[in-house]
Amino acid sequence: MPIPDYQFTPGMRQTVFVPDQLIAGNLKLVTDRVTFAQASSPLLRGTLMGRIDATGLCVPCVATANDGSQNPVGVVVHNIDASAGNTDGQLYVMGEFNSRYMTIDQSWQDDALRAACRKAHLFIKDSLSNDIL
Repeated sequence: MPIPDYQFTPGMRQTVFVPDQLIAGNLKLVTDRVTFAQASSPLLRGTLMGRIDATGLCVPCVATANDGSQNPVGVVVHNIDASAGNTDGQLYVMGEFNSRYMTIDQSWQDDALRAACRKAHLFIKDSLSNDIL
């Protein structure tokens, strides 16, 4: 009896790309190499980051901060483990991002977040951005 030609036949291979949905548009993505400040927990892909003025180190962006990190500068490209000390990594510094797949501090109000990010060429969208209500 012949073996049917399907994906689980011995010797067959299948590659499937499953995107994580962080990228939310066709705007050209721009990245930059930065140094992340030491952190007790990993920085996940999609975390909104700010930069401390005095040190130039990137930390999660918090709306109530007053050290410069209240201004968004980018979105983490890959998970970063900075538990051992300051760590170099990549930030998206321009692009369109899906808010539902981002890690954003709860201190941000939606309208204020979008306005602050827009100044940094970070465009925050959600899955209902183009839906007519």
